[in-house]
Amino acid sequence: MTNEAFAQFNIQIGDDLTRNVQPLLHEIRHGLKNLLETGATSVIDLRSIPLAPGEEAKLIERLGHGEVTVELDALGLSEIYETQYRGVWLVTHFNDDENIVGRFIEITLIPEILKAQQEDMQDSLQQLEEELASGDDAEEIKTGGEVN
Repeated sequence: MTNEAFAQFNIQIGDDLTRNVQPLLHEIRHGLKNLLETGATSVIDLRSIPLAPGEEAKLIERLGHGEVTVELDALGLSEIYETQYRGVWLVTHFNDDENIVGRFIEITLIPEILKAQQEDMQDSLQQLEEELASGDDAEEIKTGGEVN
């Protein structure tokens, strides 16, 4: 390799944007624009992108934190929050040792993991129908909002 090739690889450690953060922000902008124009969602797998030390933290800092935060406990803990940019979500999955096993930026109305699955809804419908058919009501609800 030439010295010129080494000079192009620059890991920045200060407060300035690193070389990978700016392109990722452009990709997020493009994804958000595409979501608004076509309804198409997109996902960026931050663990599949070769980021220099500090770049992931810098990107997360730039995205900020919005109004919606969800903690999900299904096959391990997941933390989901909307960034300061509506429709841009940071989804982080942890293992039992609280180590990050996956981190994604989802550009969507609502992250896929929060949507009810068709199979689960079918099971719930069957359960509710069985409970109603058995006639075992724990409470009787009267009209007018009064509960016995």
